Amino acid sequence: MLKLEQANTIIAAAIARGRAMNLDPLAVAVLDAGGHLLAFQREDGAGFARFHLAHAKAWGALGMGFGTRELMERAESFPAFVMAASAATGGRMIPSPGGVLILDANAAVIGAVGASGDAGDNDEICVLAAIDAVGLAARPGAGEG
Repeated sequence: MLKLEQANTIIAAAIARGRAMNLDPLAVAVLDAGGHLLAFQREDGAGFARFHLAHAKAWGALGMGFGTRELMERAESFPAFVMAASAATGGRMIPSPGGVLILDANAAVIGAVGASGDAGDNDEICVLAAIDAVGLAARPGAGEG
């Protein structure tokens, strides 16, 4: 079970990585395995829509069972499916890197983190570093981790 303290540490580490890389201001959302928001922060200067984007990246990763990098790749190969999945979920999935599953020591999914604010690849770099900072594993794509 993902703990609030871990979620807060993930957010702080993701934002710190973003600052170290001089990225645009980030918004970071951490969800538990059931898709419920545990913690969220939006840096000063990040647009207010960034909450929805970060949340949708994390929620989409949980809902599909793989990270949003994989969702982006599938959108390129199977655009009709991803459009239908997005419509079926009320637009709650964003096919852009930055939504990553969080795994425990047994490789069980215990939550997800999503970041938005810079390019998707940079958002993903920040969340991967943040998950590592709390000693958990990440799955940014299908079958990775």
